[in-house]
Parts: sequence; C-alpha cells; structure tokens
Amino acid sequence: MKQLSIPKMAISLPLAILAAAILISINEASFHASSQATTKIQEAEIARQSVDQLMNTMLDAETGTRGFLLTGSEKYLQPYNNAMAELGDHLGQLRELLADQPEALADFELMAMHINRKQSELDLSVRMRKIGNDGAWKFMLTTDVGKQHMDAIRVQSEKLMTTSLLNMETAHQQINSSLLLSRIGIAAISLSGLLAFYMYLLQTEALLAAGKREKLTLLNERDRLEVQVRDRTAKLAQLATNLQEVREDERGHLARELHDELGALLTAAKLDVARIRSRLGSRQPEANERIEHLISTLNSGIALKRRIVEDLRPSSLSHLGLVASLEILTREFADRSGIDIATSLESVELGGAAQLTVYRLVQESLTNMSKYAMASHADVTLSSTDDHVTIEVRDNGLGFDSDKIAVTSHGLAGMRHRVETAGGQLVIEASPGKGTHIRANLPKTREEQNLQANVLQGSGAFTDKATRA
Repeated sequence: MKQLSIPKMAISLPLAILAAAILISINEASFHASSQATTKIQEAEIARQSVDQLMNTMLDAETGTRGFLLTGSEKYLQPYNNAMAELGDHLGQLRELLADQPEALADFELMAMHINRKQSELDLSVRMRKIGNDGAWKFMLTTDVGKQHMDAIRVQSEKLMTTSLLNMETAHQQINSSLLLSRIGIAAISLSGLLAFYMYLLQTEALLAAGKREKLTLLNERDRLEVQVRDRTAKLAQLATNLQEVREDERGHLARELHDELGALLTAAKLDVARIRSRLGSRQPEANERIEHLISTLNSGIALKRRIVEDLRPSSLSHLGLVASLEILTREFADRSGIDIATSLESVELGGAAQLTVYRLVQESLTNMSKYAMASHADVTLSSTDDHVTIEVRDNGLGFDSDKIAVTSHGLAGMRHRVETAGGQLVIEASPGKGTHIRANLPKTREEQNLQANVLQGSGAFTDKATRA
C-alpha cells in the first residue's frame, strides 16, 4: 500500500503546484491587461476632455474677438487673451496624450494647423481693429475664412473624439476579455480542484478500506498467535509438570535404592564390625580403637544416607504428616545453618501432591536463605481457612528487588510453577536490606473441605450435647 501511495503523491503534488502556477499566471495576466486597459481608458478620457477644452477655448477666443470687433470695448479682449494664453497648453497636453497613436496624432496636427490659421486670423482682426483699419477688419469679419477654419477644426476634433471613444471601447473590451479569461481560469481550476478532491476522497476511501483489511488481518494474525502462545504455554506447563513428576519419581526411586541397597550394605557392615569387635574383646586395644572409629564412620554414613534419602523423598511426609515433616526439616536446617527458625504450624488436611508442594516450597526457601540471604532469623507459618491453606516463609536477610527477578532464577520459577500447578498462587515480597517474604495460597480439594466441615459440625454437635447435659 505504501509503494502505491508514494507514486500517487509524487504525481499529485507537481500537478497541484502546476495548477496553482497556472491560476496565478492567469490572474497576473488579467490584472496587467486590465491595468493597461484602465490606463488607456483614462488617457482616452483625458484626450476627449482636452479636445473639448480646446474647442471651448477656441469658441471663447472667437466670441471675445467678435465682441471686441463689434463694440470696440476692451473688456471683450479679456476672454480672447485668456483663450490665447491657454491654447498653447491645451495643444501641448493633447500632443503628449496622442504621441503613441500615429493616426490620431496626424488628425491632431491637421487640427493644430487650422487652429494656428484661425489664431492668426483672430489676431489680425484684433490688430486691425486696434489701429482703426475698419475696412480690413470688417472685410475679414464678413468673409467665410474664419468659418471655414472653425468647421475644419470641428471636423478634426470630432475625429479625435471618435478615436478616443473607440480607444475607450477597445479598452473596455480588453477588460471584459481579461475578466472572461479570469472567470474561465478560475472555473477550470475550481473544476480541477473538485476533481482532485473527488480523487482524494476515492483514494482516502481505498486507503481506509485497505487499512481495515490490514487491521482485520493483523487481528486475525494476533488471535492466531495468541492461540499458538496459549497452546505452547499449556504444552510447556504440561512438560514442566511432567518433568517435575519424573524428577520426583526419579528422586523417589533413588531414595528407595539408597534406603534398600545402600542402607542394607551399611547396616550389614556395621553388624559385621560389631561381631568382629565382640570376638576380639579387649585383647587388641589398637584394633578395638580402629573398630570404634570404623563404627563411628559407618554411623555417619548411615546418618548421611538417611539425610540424603529424606532430601530426595521425605519419608516423614507419608509416615508422620506435613506438620511433623516441616518441624523436622526446619529443625535440621537450623542445626546445620545456625539460623534461628520460629515455626507456627497449624494442622491442615491436604492431599499428597499438595503436601509435597508445600514441603518443597519450604525446602527451596530455606536453601535459598542459606545461600544468599545471610539471615539470622526466619519464621515459617502454616495456616488454614475454609477454602485454602497458606504457607509463609519470612527472613530478615539481605533481600533483593522483587521487580527485577532474573530469568535464570530457576528456584523461584520452580516454586511458582509448583504452586500454580496445584491451583494456587505464589507471592514474593522482597526489597534490598528488608528481607524476603514468600507466601503461597493453595486451594483445598472438595473432599478436604467436606472433611473439615464434618469435623467442625461434629465439634459443634458435641458442644451442644455437653451444653444440654
């Protein structure tokens, strides 16, 4: 899925950048075209106003001249003088505006020529009137020369007006074209964006579907692995249980062999030595001394054999019960290790396998205590409730970090497996410098619970009888 999505993104990103660049280019081109068209409209409007002002100036000049010629009053010369002063500025401004328009500039030059002629005519008429040459100015007033010049000026001004209007119309069309181009570009980009968004939705939906399929596959794979892990764990637990059973069987077999074979040999040797000692009597003191040493050695061997047999398979557990076996175990351990051990053992009813589990738990705890704890005192407690039996071993040794139990701690792992195989729960509480507390809770079997209930019921019935008596 990642291999497919990367090329799509590699194509989509350049396309999006290209579309954005095209849209920006269209907008910029439309903006520049609209700006140029707006400038042309402004220039055409200024040109039209200049032509209009120029015509008004010429009319003011002609009107002032005619008023002066007819009345001779100098007050009519003021509009004429003002018009003549402004005429040059208007012509210069209009020439600058039409500098980049050859056809319009040609019409302007022709109009400027007629204006100069009209200006010369008016100036000549005013001078003739001022010097009193009435015949000359009256002749010029009655002729059509001035009218022809004004008609020519009007024709050229109308051409310039028409040219300005055409330029304005062309600029408006250019603006409309730019706006249309922008609209088309924006519409095209919008459609492209919608198409891209639709494709994105399709791709997102495909990715979601693929993600769901992958998630479902992972869930199925996880479930399959969990089933395999449970099966493997169950098999390993069964294998460990079988190994413990085989180990206990082997230890029992070895204990029987040591007890039967080695015990018989040691006992026979001791009897033979005793027979030899009785025959020698006191005649050979040195031999009697060696025989006494040999008997002591045989006694030590028999005691060692007994201790090894008890360690392998405690016979006291089947003959004397759990409480007596634990008392013997703790007393012998205290004698060997020098650790003071206090016991509080309550009589409980457990099956043979559960009793062996409790015995091995205490035995392994005491062994670990002698190896690592460096303790001076320990407490072993066995108690019973309605539905379970609790065994606790506590010492005041060095302790350890219970959260960092190494994987290679096979003794603790063996304890936990024994207890959990019996259906119980093992709790190890330890911290550096504060000793170790091992507690195991083992459930009672239904038969044991019934037995205890019967005992309590019988005790209660006996108490009721005694009360009634």
